[in-house]
Amino acid sequence: MKIENVNIPLEDGETVSGIVCVPETIPDGKARGLIVAHGAANDMNEPMIAAVCEDLAEKGLATTLRFNFSYREKGKKSPDSQKKLESTWKSACEFFRESLPYRFDTLIIAGKSMGGRVASQLIADNQMAADGLLLLGYPLHASGRKERLRDEHLYDIRVPTLFIEGTRDTLCDLDLLQGVLEKLRCPWDIFKIEGGDHSFRVPESIGIPQDEVFRRAARKCGDWLRNNF
Repeated sequence: MKIENVNIPLEDGETVSGIVCVPETIPDGKARGLIVAHGAANDMNEPMIAAVCEDLAEKGLATTLRFNFSYREKGKKSPDSQKKLESTWKSACEFFRESLPYRFDTLIIAGKSMGGRVASQLIADNQMAADGLLLLGYPLHASGRKERLRDEHLYDIRVPTLFIEGTRDTLCDLDLLQGVLEKLRCPWDIFKIEGGDHSFRVPESIGIPQDEVFRRAARKCGDWLRNNF
């Protein structure tokens, strides 16, 4: 696997950092691309994001790009406006498609929490094209606000979608999510991390090292890619 640090130009003249992981070989001959955006409280080096990107590239299943949103690039804690988040996502996608010397048969869009929510909205609104959607800890509702679901746009998604969710995630009640999944019009799958919180951290009582939790999630992503793309 080769790792490259890149700078992604944005529409307003700013740039954000990105990390590209490139496979040494592609065993199944299928050239896949995967772009991953981070959540509101972290950045592109969030452990789960890094584990998925590096594992898929190491196994030759995808060339991956993970990137920062502008506010994190500047060291700020408050997320950018929805418009800015969307434009950054589009810029990262355009950069991945047009400015790198790698070509893909399929492109999968992914995101942790907020990054996944924005990606799913762009795909639902046909503002960004992708062959698949990977949602890591989708924020179905705010903490303690289960009556207000962020689900309306999900019913407009048509591409295969994988949800990876922790069973202790206070931003995604799994019973409520199951009701949403049953109404989706796209092919979907879900992988549950037993004991995982919104960051997929598990208590020591589970008896599974945290690195292994991330590896299992990455393996699920790999299996999903093999089976769908």
